[in-house]
Amino acid sequence: MKKTSVLAFGLVAATALTSPAKADKLDDIIASGTLRCAVVLDFPPMGARDESNNPIGFDVDYCNDLAKALGVTAEIVETPFPERIPALMSGRVDVGVASTSDTLERAKTVGMTIPYFAFEMAVTANDKSGVKSFEDMKGKTVGATAGTFEAIALENSVKAWGAGEFRPYQTQADVFLALSQGQIDATVSTSTVAQANVKTGKFPGISVVGKAPYDIDYVALFTNREEYGLINYLNLFINQQVRTGRYKELYEKWVGGDVPDLSVGGVYR
Repeated sequence: MKKTSVLAFGLVAATALTSPAKADKLDDIIASGTLRCAVVLDFPPMGARDESNNPIGFDVDYCNDLAKALGVTAEIVETPFPERIPALMSGRVDVGVASTSDTLERAKTVGMTIPYFAFEMAVTANDKSGVKSFEDMKGKTVGATAGTFEAIALENSVKAWGAGEFRPYQTQADVFLALSQGQIDATVSTSTVAQANVKTGKFPGISVVGKAPYDIDYVALFTNREEYGLINYLNLFINQQVRTGRYKELYEKWVGGDVPDLSVGGVYR
C-alpha cells in the first residue's frame, strides 16, 4: 500500500472514530421529554373518552406506563383505526398503542413488538338458556355482528353442527340486546367486548360463560421499522409489564375475567 493511501485510510478511520454516534428514536423521545402514542379512542375498553372528554382505557394506561418508564410525559394522539400506521409514517406519533394485529403484511411497513394484548373469543349466554360452554351452543339459536370474524366462524360452526340457527345483527349493541331479551341464546365476541357489555349493566340476565375455540388475535405495539433500539426497549417493557403484574392489573381494571396468556407455545415465553 502506498504511503499516501495509508495516510488517507488513517484520516478516514480517525474521522469515523471521532464522529458522534447518530441518536436513535429512543434517544429522541427521551430528549424531547414527550412520548406521542397513537391510540384509538372509539374502541372501549381499550380506548375511549370519559364524561369530561379525557382519554381513558387499557391502551391509554399502557401508553402512560411506557412514558413513565421512559421518564417522559405521555401525549395521547387520537387515531382512528385506518390512520394508525399513516400517523406513524407521517411523524405525528412515535409509537402505536392501538390494538394493532401483528400481521406479516403490516410488518412490511412498521416494526412490531411481541404481543402486549390478546383478544380471545368468548361465549356470552342468556342466563336462562342453559348454555354454560361453547359446546352447549349446539342446537341453540345464536347470533353475532354481521361480517365480523366471530360471526363468520360461528355461522360455520352452526352449519357444521347441522343444528340450531344463526342470526346476524348490525351492531354489537343489537346482539347483546337480543341476547338480554332472549331472542338468541348465546353469542361469540372478543373477550373485551363481552366483559365490557356485561359490566355496563345495560343488558341484564347475561353472563360470560367460557371461551370459544377460535383464533386468538394477538396485537402489538409498533414504531418505525428501522428503530431497533426502540423496538428492543418496547419488547422488554412488555415483558416487564407481565412479570410485575401490571398487565394483569390493567386487564382486571378495564376488562375483567381471566387474563389472556400472551405466550405462544414454542415461540413467545
